[in-house]
Amino acid sequence: MDFAPTEEQSAAQGLAARIFGDLSTPERLAVAGPATDAELWKELCAAGLTAAVEETGLLGLVLLLEEQGRTTAQVPFAASCVYGLLSVARHGTDEQRERLLPALRDGTAVATGAFPARGGIRADDASVDTDTGPDDVGRLSGSVPYVPWLRDAGLVLVPDREHRLWIVRTGDPGVLTEPVETTAPWSAARLVLDGARGERLGGAGAYEAVLAAARTAFAGLQAGVCAGSLARAVAHVNTREQFGRPLSTKQGVLLRAADAHMDTEAIRVTAYEAAWRYDTGLPYGPQALTAAWWASEAGKRVVHAGQHLHGGTGADLDHPVHRHFLWGRQLDAYLGCGGEVLQELGDSLVKEGTE
Repeated sequence: MDFAPTEEQSAAQGLAARIFGDLSTPERLAVAGPATDAELWKELCAAGLTAAVEETGLLGLVLLLEEQGRTTAQVPFAASCVYGLLSVARHGTDEQRERLLPALRDGTAVATGAFPARGGIRADDASVDTDTGPDDVGRLSGSVPYVPWLRDAGLVLVPDREHRLWIVRTGDPGVLTEPVETTAPWSAARLVLDGARGERLGGAGAYEAVLAAARTAFAGLQAGVCAGSLARAVAHVNTREQFGRPLSTKQGVLLRAADAHMDTEAIRVTAYEAAWRYDTGLPYGPQALTAAWWASEAGKRVVHAGQHLHGGTGADLDHPVHRHFLWGRQLDAYLGCGGEVLQELGDSLVKEGTE
């Protein structure tokens, strides 16, 4: 097993770090409010970073999302790449890849996913739409209360109750999106489907594969969020003095920061392993659940530590570290909290042992 990035992955990560560092500053984020940073999204796409994900794989995406998380940049990078670009490239037909991938590569189309949707939405029996070609189509009805980046998306990947995957276009009849405000500014909305047309994506196992990939990608984003929170905390305790000494010389502060560092590394390495196995064609379901568990449990501890190490400053809602706290808590529960994914992991190991 070798998690060392390739030359292409390292180059993409370095470019992403520069763009996010230059354009996703606390001052710009304060002006943007809860909206997506359209200028930053255009810059990332123009630099070819969205298209690069198809070549650098899930591990490459995890590396890029780390850089996004460090600055809490408000762009739908994770959602569009994992639910759109990688899902269509891996599970789509030749016709779907030819039709959908160009716009996803250059960012003119944004995708998101109505995941995990544990109950799923109702879908009529799939049929063949002879007007559009041989792809399975269905009529979907139901609602998902919270879909991140839905207000930016033109395509939504929706699972039904049988865990079949459907591509829905937000502009089609029967598709309604209602803005929802959350603690993290992810342009979220409620998705309501009333007989909406859905285009089938992939076959058996596609839902589980996409969910595992999404959990891995968002674990990478959480690793970046935690790294950014810890970096801000370290800078603060190195300059803030108490009784004539920097806070960083206090043993309690050192231990808290050290624990946060180890938790961040655990999130990072488990996300790397799951992504590496995905890219190399090895089984990666348990590894994705492991990464998701660390992202939830350890991520929660790190962003709390980052805020606490700032003392009273950490309670300031306008301080940059508070954004990391809010993102970390959103990612803690997104796609399953620690207890839920741990139960899934246990069930999968029991099933594997029985088989």
